[in-house]
Amino acid sequence: MNYRPALLVTTLSLVLAQLASTAEMKTILVFGDSLSDGFMLKRSEAYPALLAKKLHAAGLNFQVTNASAAGGTTEGGMERLPPHLKRKIDIFILELGINDAFRGLSVEQIQHNLQEIIDKVKARNPNVRVVIAAMQLPNYAADDYVSAFGKMFGDLASRNNAALVPYLLQGVAGDPSLNLPDGIHPNAAGQKILAENIWRVLEPIAREVSRQSH
Repeated sequence: MNYRPALLVTTLSLVLAQLASTAEMKTILVFGDSLSDGFMLKRSEAYPALLAKKLHAAGLNFQVTNASAAGGTTEGGMERLPPHLKRKIDIFILELGINDAFRGLSVEQIQHNLQEIIDKVKARNPNVRVVIAAMQLPNYAADDYVSAFGKMFGDLASRNNAALVPYLLQGVAGDPSLNLPDGIHPNAAGQKILAENIWRVLEPIAREVSRQSH
């Protein structure tokens, strides 16, 4: 008796099942600086990896790519972006700008650069959902620059029909127990709170995107 046809059908079924699984998988690109990169921590302790676990636990089939770089600026982000545009992006989480502010770049230029990054992602992925993680400058001087910087993220979200994480470091900033000794970067416990801050905004979007066909 010849079992080859049956074996061939079984093998073909497995291959098709794998292809279907791959086709159903959605992608999330996290594009940020040291806060997203997990400065001084293992990549597995940074919030993008924690989001991947939350998505999996929720039964949502997403691949999360952490394309963040410590010290990242908006200008550096524009330079780093092109290789990541070669693959489809379903959800784009953008967390950049604070290092530009520390360097004294004008809020107008920071916003221009962030808009250009968003435009390039949308040009290649017309249906991409954008999530903007907002930052705030330390309130040592509530001057016009500090105010304009804080307002910029909301303006970007409105202009691009993007979801907004009101303040990425909510519940973490200023708490020594949740930050590294430098007082700036979250430790592993702090990163868990960052993940929660983003998850509140990301979860409904991820569920909606997961229902859409590729």
